[in-house]
Amino acid sequence: MNITRPFADTLGLIGNTPLVRLAGPSAAAGCDIWGKCEFANPGGSVKDRAALAIIRDAESRGELQPGGTVVEGTAGNTGIGIALVANARGYKTIIVMPDNQSKEKMDTLRALSAKLVLVPPTKFSNPGHFVHTSRRLAEETPGAVWANQFDNIANRRAHIEGTAPELWEQMAGRIDGFTCAAGTGGTIAGVGLGLKAFDENIRIALTDPHGAALYNYYAHGELAAEGSSVAEGIGQGRITANLEGAPIDTQFRISDEEGLDWVARLLREEGLCLGLSSGINVAGAVMLGKQLVAEGRKQPQVATILCDTGFRYLSTLYNPAWLTSKGLPVFDWLADEDAS
Repeated sequence: MNITRPFADTLGLIGNTPLVRLAGPSAAAGCDIWGKCEFANPGGSVKDRAALAIIRDAESRGELQPGGTVVEGTAGNTGIGIALVANARGYKTIIVMPDNQSKEKMDTLRALSAKLVLVPPTKFSNPGHFVHTSRRLAEETPGAVWANQFDNIANRRAHIEGTAPELWEQMAGRIDGFTCAAGTGGTIAGVGLGLKAFDENIRIALTDPHGAALYNYYAHGELAAEGSSVAEGIGQGRITANLEGAPIDTQFRISDEEGLDWVARLLREEGLCLGLSSGINVAGAVMLGKQLVAEGRKQPQVATILCDTGFRYLSTLYNPAWLTSKGLPVFDWLADEDAS
């Protein structure tokens, strides 16, 4: 029996997440595909790691004082992580979020006592973008700090110092490849840098959704987006500070349909209820595994990130009407229920 040690406070619950072999993806790839269960963090997502690292960094530099406020622009998960960490440390939270994100994220932030500011979704070049709005609010709020998750490299340091060593230990140093999508870039860059420090031969692959520009950047040297995606929290159109120097060896582009297929299979076949970003990551891991197998590697071991729980998307990914409105396939069990 493997029982984890007790923690002195609730923030110790962040990180050290379980790793699980995914049977269906492993069979599809012809090798072992492992999922890092980041939905097991207290806030239900991988973003708890960045939230804790960013707040601790602001404290260590003296920018965040007792009773202060943390302001951030987010698709939701980082805001949830920040709200939980801030509550544990005695800070207030202001979260700016695009108004097209899931209702579950909005309701969760309000329940966590965060002040939620919703803005229309727009391009990063627009001053009304949620990132710029959050920066202005931080400047205007006494005692506030701006988390700045996209360009604050405390974000990727959380993965260099935490996620990567955890994977190395959990896989007993037997890891051939790692892949995930990029939102801020903190996870892919941090895990990539951390794993490369253990073994330069570990292949780091970006798994990009349609509508993002990084696939073309790493494949052809040009930031160019094609298509679109409904995935929340991933997809990037610029090289953030967290992405600078990211050791990306190869890249894949995954459609929402491919990602949703794995979301459905992992739920029906393995009992994991996940969001679309996790499905996209798993699809990329299968592609990376197949690539390594084709090169003749013996039983490659590939890891990816299971970003967050599907319970955060009941009104979207698990809603037949929403899926239909986006031109996406409805999970067969939901279609049967809707028909009845």
